[in-house]
Amino acid sequence: MTAASDTVTAASLLDRFYIGGAWTKAASAERFGVVDPSTEEVIAEVALGTVEDTDRAVAAAREAFAGWSATPPEERARLIDRLRELVLQDTDRIARAISAEMGAAISWALAAQVPLAAEHLRVAAEVARAYPFTTRRGTTAVLREPIGVCGLITPWNWPLYQITAKVGSALAAGCTLVLKPSELSPLSAALFAELVDRAGVPAGVFNMVHGTGPVVGARLASHPEVDMVSITGSTRAGVEVARAAAATVKRVAQELGGKSPNVILPDADLARAVPPGVNAAMRNVGQSCSAPTRMIVPRDRLEEVETLARATVEAMVVGDPSDPATTHGPSANRAQYERVQRMIQAGIDQGARLIAGGTGRPAGLNRGFFSKPTVFSDVTASMRIAREEIFGPVLAILPYDDVEEAVAIANDSIYGLGAHVQGTDPIQLRKTAARIRAGQVHLNYPAWDPHAPFGGYKQSGNGREYGREGLEEYLETKAILGYFD
Repeated sequence: MTAASDTVTAASLLDRFYIGGAWTKAASAERFGVVDPSTEEVIAEVALGTVEDTDRAVAAAREAFAGWSATPPEERARLIDRLRELVLQDTDRIARAISAEMGAAISWALAAQVPLAAEHLRVAAEVARAYPFTTRRGTTAVLREPIGVCGLITPWNWPLYQITAKVGSALAAGCTLVLKPSELSPLSAALFAELVDRAGVPAGVFNMVHGTGPVVGARLASHPEVDMVSITGSTRAGVEVARAAAATVKRVAQELGGKSPNVILPDADLARAVPPGVNAAMRNVGQSCSAPTRMIVPRDRLEEVETLARATVEAMVVGDPSDPATTHGPSANRAQYERVQRMIQAGIDQGARLIAGGTGRPAGLNRGFFSKPTVFSDVTASMRIAREEIFGPVLAILPYDDVEEAVAIANDSIYGLGAHVQGTDPIQLRKTAARIRAGQVHLNYPAWDPHAPFGGYKQSGNGREYGREGLEEYLETKAILGYFD
């Protein structure tokens, strides 16, 4: 099947919402154009939900909660397993939809966007089977029970991956839910909802309403029948959701922005530390909240770091995301592209030394939201490119004189989502990792672990996703005293 036909198949679902186990027409005729970022052309239109649509979805989730929350964990796990199988069987179609809606290179969508999303479902089922929902402390029983109806708000940069991270854990916990995917990347979400229906998820357990944050997102956050909201997005959006949720004192889990450091220790093998660090900063075209976009390096090795970084960038292939040879497609939308361009110019204006890339599109690309993979050196901690989340293929190299200064630079941020540390001495690696204020620290580029809890310190949010901790976000704690056999 071609990318165009995949898009048409997904687009045919975009005028409807999935509510109460059925595809239903939107209450409003308002539509939003979905733009292919590589061509700047509208490829589909998605219906924008209203408060009325959202209320219908919440009502369906509330009605389904009693039955679903009472199902045994093994039964929930089997259903999640079935959903995972369907996602993997449909990998090609979903990957092409993701590539069309947000510009991911098809090679990246096939290798990461879809299979990693499926992993969240595998882990959710695995955790559900093993989790001790009831424990004993003498004559007191401690029960972990599903929190209730959950509003799930997901972003455009990892559209399916973030959906499955939330949906998998919520279903495993016994919660019912209303999903609001990003209106900028609705194609893959619609295909996922289609698979949920095919998997046999009971009516009302999973509901999906497309729409904007100020309408659908705000209604989910403020709705008195929604017990929890989980949002992945910008820090600004997280603040707005928390404000809207405050009046009903519901739980709010937030996975927000980041400006992650990558500390290259003095004993690091630069040939093994720098190229993977550059690639990690620019994976998904830099559109990852935990991307290590601040590379903190020994000052006396700066020139060697720059040479390796420049060579890594020069090997990247920016272009048509449908071409298997492409490693980096466009930014996902016009607003993001324009921000990337402004931030590159800010780096130049503030005196950072440009060693690769720069403003404008790469040579030969006359349309589309394509940016040049860009590396700045001699960056100081006060510069905007070192402090603000750019969400594009831009890396800042900051030199340091000793490890104490390196740790101080790493922690000099309002964010604390992820971090990396490179070196050869395991004791120094662990000591450095322990001093960095971030929710997840990677030592020497380890394999991704879908069981590792993920979430932030400071303005990167609160709560955790993935694995056991991800499940626990959707649980309440009840103590029953005088609990005798």
